[in-house]
Amino acid sequence: MSYADWIFALHLLTAATLVGGFVMSWIVVVALRTADAPDATLSLNQVAMVGTVVIVVGLVGTIALGIWTAILRPELHPWHGWAIAAIVLWAIAAAAVLRSFVEYAKPVAKARELIASGLTAPALS
Repeated sequence: MSYADWIFALHLLTAATLVGGFVMSWIVVVALRTADAPDATLSLNQVAMVGTVVIVVGLVGTIALGIWTAILRPELHPWHGWAIAAIVLWAIAAAAVLRSFVEYAKPVAKARELIASGLTAPALS
């Protein structure tokens, strides 16, 4: 395998990591919808923090190694239409992820506020 092949393989690995982080994120979102106590929300936040790190590593690795691959391979170029489209889609995904991080912080802040005030019992429906 050549050096360019290794960079491409790492690019694919970080892309798979990114997808795994997204799946983990959605699992946490679904679980948060059923969390009825502040302690449960804070426990899920610990899982979400792992997902956050995985997503950030995936985002950074995918864009960096993707551009690097396009530069290293003679048949590929970063200014080709597909590469520009991929970068635009990556930017949209990154913006959506940053927005989701802000939304993740809201239930966690509320849970910490409830625990600080002594309300740790499950919410009544």
